[in-house]
Amino acid sequence: MADATASFKDVPELFEVELGEALTARTESLSTFRELGPPDLCHIVKSTGRTGQRDIGSYHFVSGVDASSSASLAAYINSLTYSIEDNSAWFSKSTAWKVRNGCYCCFNAFSRVDIRVDVKIPGGVVAYVVDLRGERHEATPEIWQETYLSALLRAILYSDDPTYWLEAYRKLDPITTIEGELRFLQAAEALFMKGWQVGSDPEIQVATVVSNHLTAGVMKYFSSSGRCQPAANLFEKLAAREPEIASLLARSYIGMNEEVKAVQIMSAAMKHTPHSYTLLHVQSDFLRSKGRSDWALKLAKEAVNCAPSEFVTWEKLTELYIDTKDYESALLTLNSCPMFTFNGRDAHRALVPAKVHLPFQRQIGDILPEKTKSEDDVADPALLRLPAPGLRGTWARAYSLLTRLVSDIGWDELLKTRSVVFVMEEEYRMQKAQADIQKVATSHSAQDVNENVAVIHEDGSVTAGNATLADDDASTRGMSSPLSESESKPEFENGLNVSAIPIIRVSSESDTEREIAESIRNGIAEQDEQSMTLEKPVQAAAGEEPEPSQVSNSYQEAFSFTNKRLCERWLDNLFMVLYEDLRVWTIFRAEVAHFKTQHVAYRKTGIEWEILGDLGMRLHHKEEAKEAYQRCLDTSRYSQKPWAKLLEMYADEGDITRTIQAAIRVAAYQYADYTEMTYPTLIARCFFKLGQIHGHAKISFTLLSMGLPDPILKIMDSYLQYGKTFKVEGYDF
Repeated sequence: MADATASFKDVPELFEVELGEALTARTESLSTFRELGPPDLCHIVKSTGRTGQRDIGSYHFVSGVDASSSASLAAYINSLTYSIEDNSAWFSKSTAWKVRNGCYCCFNAFSRVDIRVDVKIPGGVVAYVVDLRGERHEATPEIWQETYLSALLRAILYSDDPTYWLEAYRKLDPITTIEGELRFLQAAEALFMKGWQVGSDPEIQVATVVSNHLTAGVMKYFSSSGRCQPAANLFEKLAAREPEIASLLARSYIGMNEEVKAVQIMSAAMKHTPHSYTLLHVQSDFLRSKGRSDWALKLAKEAVNCAPSEFVTWEKLTELYIDTKDYESALLTLNSCPMFTFNGRDAHRALVPAKVHLPFQRQIGDILPEKTKSEDDVADPALLRLPAPGLRGTWARAYSLLTRLVSDIGWDELLKTRSVVFVMEEEYRMQKAQADIQKVATSHSAQDVNENVAVIHEDGSVTAGNATLADDDASTRGMSSPLSESESKPEFENGLNVSAIPIIRVSSESDTEREIAESIRNGIAEQDEQSMTLEKPVQAAAGEEPEPSQVSNSYQEAFSFTNKRLCERWLDNLFMVLYEDLRVWTIFRAEVAHFKTQHVAYRKTGIEWEILGDLGMRLHHKEEAKEAYQRCLDTSRYSQKPWAKLLEMYADEGDITRTIQAAIRVAAYQYADYTEMTYPTLIARCFFKLGQIHGHAKISFTLLSMGLPDPILKIMDSYLQYGKTFKVEGYDF
């Protein structure tokens, strides 16, 4: 076990149980890295130089280090030698630990290899490549260029991803100078046509030359600061070789407010690549921003025809149907979205460390609550069990569309729309029951068979009503059509069997909730969101084998109740997820209303306020969500999320003072977690958004007037210094 003197002063570390196990685990995991790869791994071996004293190994993860050569990576390892704790004194019995050697590992996402630099102190530097089989090769200049760009893209895209978290992960600034930015652009240009090799966002099924992590990284880096000119220059050169890149060029010009030029580029590009869905989407977005959703809708339909297997084309069409208030078409289009298995960011294999060393910067961390578990980290199980926060990829995006629908038309109207466009399970069962009755009747008196009764089968064939019926399954079997006039019909309302609808009321086992429900029934508290009963969605008719998407269109038409469709099982599940969200939100708002009328303080723990804030944001209740996040700040919970959410809200509102106050806390949390970078980050984006309106000088004066401690003031000023260096809009006023 390592003692305290073996630790770095300001660098996080995970100490190994067996020397070199982190390197072995990384080598074994190389074949599992699918896309950009995980952050770089820096492995260090420390020694006292004494005989009988065992060397110790430690490692940490890092992004933002210049990976253009073995010298730059060796320089990072060398810098760590100055960070080791030096607690030894002339009277001390202990011998100081020193860095003996180090190994820096950086994944090349283009060639799917790991480049490694071994540094011996004192001694030499050796660079080599490890392939997916663990074999060594020589590092060529081409490999180094690919590795450099891979490392930059990880630093940019992982910079503020809240879903990607690693212990002992240090984030440094990837680009700090104009020269560094030019090198980034040169590398991006050289490797642009190979960009599809590094993969794409989980919502994109097939990575292309314009939809991949490289284009996403370039657009994020330049658009986050509103500096789209360098990106436009890059795409201008590339568009001459590949016409489809015109979609990125047009997007850049729109970002520069050069709309006329953007329209000219789109018009010319459509003649060369009329079937590019990315180009159609840029035009559609532009028209939508100008309030012409009806025109944008036509382009979105064409994009679906051009790329029917891509989720984003159906997503865009659904959004535009919602814009144009065609909610039935929106629901049908959402049901048609192709869903993909979610593959998260590449990550290292987790090892159990012998010891974890996470040094805390006291000067910055003093403004944060204690990082210890408290009662504010305990939440009601009903809140913790909400399924929506666990949705990822296409499922999260589809759910967002569903919440937008319910926000526009309300839950009751959404259920009605659902029952109009989809076959409901209860409807099918009633039809099936009628078919069974008809079958029994015809078997008893063959001579009285009603020749008008027919059964429509999966393959579209029609047989007489006395034909043998197969096992019933809502999405794959036929149903009797039509019903005889004399037969009794169930009572339906909006396509649902009224007697079969389960009603779940807000009140539950808890006395408080029963009391609230009773109070509201008596008119004491007014519910301004929804009624106190929330109708639970009944199951839509859908089958397991084959999947509804595999059923032929001709069969669906024949199977329909006035051309109703089969609801995909995943969408049916999302309705239940939405119901759970709405049920909890309704209870919460009813409690708030009740406590207000009783003039009693309404209390929740810190994590409960945070969960309710997230819930409000999901359901598009921004003001109530904002209030919940603000209430979370009054607790002792150690969490960056409420501050980060409020930071974005205050920046959108143009509130300089509150934005800076929130930014200070977010910066403190980030530095406490070793995010020592300025850009691209959430704080930088919010500052630059304010800077476009008020100018950077006003932000600077506001910071100075707050009387902040020097370490914090220096961090906050670094964002404005970036703006000055790269001439972000607002830097000069």
